[in-house]
Amino acid sequence: MNWIDRLERRARRLAVPNLMFILSGAMLLVYLLELFFPMLPMMLSLDRAMLFRGQVWRLVTFLFLPPSSSPIWIFFNLYFYCLLGRALEQQWGVFRFNLFYFCGALGAIVSALLIGSGTNYYLNLSLFLAFAAFYPDYKLMLFFFLPIKVKYLALLDVLLLAVSFVLGGWSDRIAIVFSLINIVIFFGGSTVKHIKTQMGYWKTRRNFRKYMK
Repeated sequence: MNWIDRLERRARRLAVPNLMFILSGAMLLVYLLELFFPMLPMMLSLDRAMLFRGQVWRLVTFLFLPPSSSPIWIFFNLYFYCLLGRALEQQWGVFRFNLFYFCGALGAIVSALLIGSGTNYYLNLSLFLAFAAFYPDYKLMLFFFLPIKVKYLALLDVLLLAVSFVLGGWSDRIAIVFSLINIVIFFGGSTVKHIKTQMGYWKTRRNFRKYMK
């Protein structure tokens, strides 16, 4: 990715270390404030009509919306986001992880402008998919007692996304495509290369079997 290398040389100083720790802290704060101000999420959400009325803070604050309303799962989710963020920062470096995240955020904003509203759900899911690509054999304790490798959970997520894309409306399709654009940018080339390699392998194997017959 030569363009990313060039961008990193020019803008490395702008990268924010421990980005997911900061965002998770903001999500926790919003969650706690929501207990006293139930309307707060509506004021922070990514809504096209409100953006056009001048509420431009929504372009950023939708990233702070917590992933769950459960007091148990909120802490588990935020801890997991921190785990994913740290692992991806170690794998890519601070700048590239920032770029990955903000490409997804920009995609979510574009989808909101197209369909009327946006969410950080698919953006946060992209962190897990990227983590699974680098650490497929990492084990999580499902329901706190069942160990399972993240690659299987990632495959399940991809399957559910495919079902949502096929069976959902155009708003769902647009949200999925644009919010996961960071996955395409960072992994699309390697995925295509891997597919070509596998196809070449299968073709060679098939020709060898024909020759042996």
